[in-house]
Amino acid sequence: MESRQAASSDFPIYLFKQGNNSEAYRFLGAHLSTLNGEKGAVFRVWAPHARAVSVVGDFNSWVPGSHPMVNLQGSGVWEVFIPGMKEYDIYKYCITTQDDRQVFKADPYAFHAETRPSNASKVYDLEGYKWKDAQWQRKQKKSDNINSPMNIYEMHAGSWKTKEGGVPYNYSELADELIPYIQKMGYTHVELMPLMEYPFDGSWGYQVTGYFAPTSRYGTPKDFMTFVDKCHAAGIGVIMDWVPAHFPKDGYGLYMFDGEPCYEDPNPLRGEHKEWGTMVFDYGRPEVQSFLISSALFWVEQYHIDGLRVDAVASMLYLDYNRRQGEWQPNKDGGKENLEAIAFLKKLNNTVLGRHPEKLMIAEESTAWPLVTKPASDGGLGFTFKWNMGWMNDMLSYMSTDPLFRAGNHNKVTFSFFYAFSENFVLPISHDEVVHGKASMIGKMPGEYDQKFANLRTFYGYMMAHPGKKLLFMGQEFGQFSEWWEERQLDWSLLEYEKHRQLQDYMAALGTFYKDTPALWQVDYSWEGFQWIVPDDNQQSVIAFLRRDAKGHMLLVVCNFNPVLRENYEMGVPVAGSYKEILSSDETRFGGSGFHNRTARSRKGAMHGFEQHIRLTLPPLSTLYFSVPDPEAKPKKTAKPAKKAGKTAAAKATAKPTAVKAAVGEEKEAKAAPASKTRGRKAATPKKEPAAKAAAEPKAEKAPAKAAKPRKTAARKAEEKS
Repeated sequence: MESRQAASSDFPIYLFKQGNNSEAYRFLGAHLSTLNGEKGAVFRVWAPHARAVSVVGDFNSWVPGSHPMVNLQGSGVWEVFIPGMKEYDIYKYCITTQDDRQVFKADPYAFHAETRPSNASKVYDLEGYKWKDAQWQRKQKKSDNINSPMNIYEMHAGSWKTKEGGVPYNYSELADELIPYIQKMGYTHVELMPLMEYPFDGSWGYQVTGYFAPTSRYGTPKDFMTFVDKCHAAGIGVIMDWVPAHFPKDGYGLYMFDGEPCYEDPNPLRGEHKEWGTMVFDYGRPEVQSFLISSALFWVEQYHIDGLRVDAVASMLYLDYNRRQGEWQPNKDGGKENLEAIAFLKKLNNTVLGRHPEKLMIAEESTAWPLVTKPASDGGLGFTFKWNMGWMNDMLSYMSTDPLFRAGNHNKVTFSFFYAFSENFVLPISHDEVVHGKASMIGKMPGEYDQKFANLRTFYGYMMAHPGKKLLFMGQEFGQFSEWWEERQLDWSLLEYEKHRQLQDYMAALGTFYKDTPALWQVDYSWEGFQWIVPDDNQQSVIAFLRRDAKGHMLLVVCNFNPVLRENYEMGVPVAGSYKEILSSDETRFGGSGFHNRTARSRKGAMHGFEQHIRLTLPPLSTLYFSVPDPEAKPKKTAKPAKKAGKTAAAKATAKPTAVKAAVGEEKEAKAAPASKTRGRKAATPKKEPAAKAAAEPKAEKAPAKAAKPRKTAARKAEEKS
């Protein structure tokens, strides 16, 4: 509880009106306090056009004017101290507009609210929770998010799993149910669809009315703190969806807050998303900047949230977003860019990451806007990561194509590598892809029952090996057939069926393997961490590539996107030696056919730009991972020790001529290995790519930025429900 005898308001109001009060929630809203020895609560609200404001609630029978507020120095910030107020008391602001109407509004800065359909604010004291995640916080401050594993489980808190009768778990109970599952499946982070207070269940939380209040559907604010605390104790990061792009028109919310535009852009050609039925924030208004940036920091600092996924960034960047000709107005330079929103996003990221560089700011940005994840000082927007919507659209289109016709769509598999390192990407298979008639992930896959599962395992193996962090929406890890619906829990009963259990087992093995294999995440955003081997075998729908960690250790990845067994498939490899199959989506324990490669030894013979090659069996519809011999270890296995062995070595050679031949070849290849390694590393840079990669680039393909533009419309449609 805050103890005060008098309130000094000049400085916080000054910062607020400058757009620089990044902790406005400490001043505005309702705060339990003591004034002149009397306990109560002080209320402050910004209503610049109001003629009068009062606080109403059960405590005064909702009578307007019973507790009038004072306009502080004519600033538009109104204040009153009300004795006797206590925690959980409900209230609203009664605002008299310039045309003498009375509107009743919830507190934009409230920490707690009634559960829908009721919508009043509640007095709540955030102080008093004893956090237990100090060790997690210390570890995060030393972390390197770019070069660390990130496998995100996106979920909707109310429909992941429910109690009997469809009753949702509260925040603390949800943590107890969720954490063992996340650990079992190998995820590193949970991403929660918006939990800021919202009125309409069908909006999934993307139409927010309470930017400082976790929804009361699942408990109190301290219950949510407990959820985060428990996740951190289990080593799980927590990301929240955050929605600064728009807000709903509910009468008690931000819309026309004091009878006139306050939070929304007053220009009718800029201030509304008609297709969504929502309003657009006035990003150029300093008080709105203070409001939104304070909200972002509030979740990071008060709830220890590890990252914010910023929703619908594309709708903020473009003035013509979802608007036809004549429905939008160019900026001062005649362009379609929203200059105020761009400046706001840079300021937002500079503020949040300036204070907390270890936190994540993730952009859901669906267009070819450049430099989204580059620092604002370099002309970028300053985000940590960006969702790769182009990859998502291409791969879902490819995987839903009948394998007979995949040969003609091979560029959809390879095109993302043209721009994979231009941003810090997250590969998202989100909720938007499994709703509104789009079908679930297993439902998108072609073929009969077994083939659907084989297709999906192949895709997930490819996705996990593709450069970039990973995100998968709940239910898709065990092959839920129905689309997601927020009113019911996932179809957990499907795990009674073998194929679904086996898919879940594969995803658990894949998640664990990903976390344990630095080559899959340590150099995610540079050609140094990736190298093509087979990019151009479109006729057989096969690709092969290498992933490389910071120490040069490599993983060979081979994908066969056709339901055809390919025996004696040859490809070049970077190092002479033995290649061991370490994980296959076709293993019988995962529901596959069980074709397995014994250790494959390299053979002399140039292929794909390398001096040696291997011969493999590629199961139908499969992704295979192979260990790659360490090039540094090969020179140690030379003939020098054999000289000391003398006659003994010669005797062994006589007894096993085949072994001698292999050893001699291995020695020669070992000596050649450093050269191969050098070529491989040079080939992995943007300037000097492997011959195989260069040959694979289809002439018809264009530069990434241009090619991404046609996706804009499709990706924007994907955002419309967000």
